[in-house]
Amino acid sequence: MPAVTVEDILLLPRIPEPDVTVREREVLAVTTAPSAFEGEGFPVRRAFAGVDLRALDPFVHMDQMGEVEYAPGEPKGTAWHPHRGFETVTYMIDGAFRHQDSHGGGGLITNGDTQWMTAGGGILHIEEPPEDLVASGGLFHGFQLWVNLPARLKLAPPRYQDIRAGQVALLTSPDGGALVRVIAGEVAGHAGPGITHTPITLLHATVQPGARLRLPWRADFNALAYVMAGSGSAGPAHRPVRTGQLAVFGPGAALTFAGSRRPDGPSAGLDVLVLGGEPIREPVAAYGPFVMNTRAELVQAFEDYRAGRLGTIPAGPAVIPQAPRPGHDVL
Repeated sequence: MPAVTVEDILLLPRIPEPDVTVREREVLAVTTAPSAFEGEGFPVRRAFAGVDLRALDPFVHMDQMGEVEYAPGEPKGTAWHPHRGFETVTYMIDGAFRHQDSHGGGGLITNGDTQWMTAGGGILHIEEPPEDLVASGGLFHGFQLWVNLPARLKLAPPRYQDIRAGQVALLTSPDGGALVRVIAGEVAGHAGPGITHTPITLLHATVQPGARLRLPWRADFNALAYVMAGSGSAGPAHRPVRTGQLAVFGPGAALTFAGSRRPDGPSAGLDVLVLGGEPIREPVAAYGPFVMNTRAELVQAFEDYRAGRLGTIPAGPAVIPQAPRPGHDVL
């Protein structure tokens, strides 16, 4: 799992230990992500499955893509499809993914890169492996996170951010036992490069076997942690967590993680995606590629898509999603 690493972690800025009087966030629940297939058939784990939206707010969906070792000819992506009402954040750990959208955004993201697409009022895009990866096969592992937008920004102009691996803020714990990559938001005054409409913090931490990481965390943010590899514990009660599990935290101003002393898989220690944000606290109506506030807005999104008002596909056929049916698949 390369993502972003450093030769000498001890040269990085240290994250100060939160004061002992700061309230630690307890782990309220641990869920295990079920497996599924997305797009043209690439394997994913549904990281938020079974978790109440109120605990996720301002996030609505997250997939762990892979980890999978493709044979030549096997890598898959998605066809052209629309989005409205939220932002997609795609973080690549291993392998490569190519993005193109109807608003002119696009590029190749690979180890440690992030693409941040604000769908806003509407956009069409495609995500696919590059031709050389299709020909050769290889390791593929990444994440896609959906960040909700408040009602006042649902129809904001689309925007694309190409965040290179070298741009993320790199930090370490006081003892040098953890590497923290800040993609968006800030940790202890160190800001990541992602520009967000909705206030959030997103980071990838690697905690070595037997090491502990204690993070200061905004008290007005929610807090979630998804284990992408390895095993360890979370929270002051040392709740066990392992690959494919999501920890949901309660209130407080500090998060604690520890890497297992005896790894139970191929990954040493604990690799965890930590995220949280300011809850929007608005109704969520979601179906397929759209995240709105009401069913009427969902119907309008489908009508606008079919009328070509969400953009023009530069090349390739579009995928026509089914319209929402009353009482079906709407959150």
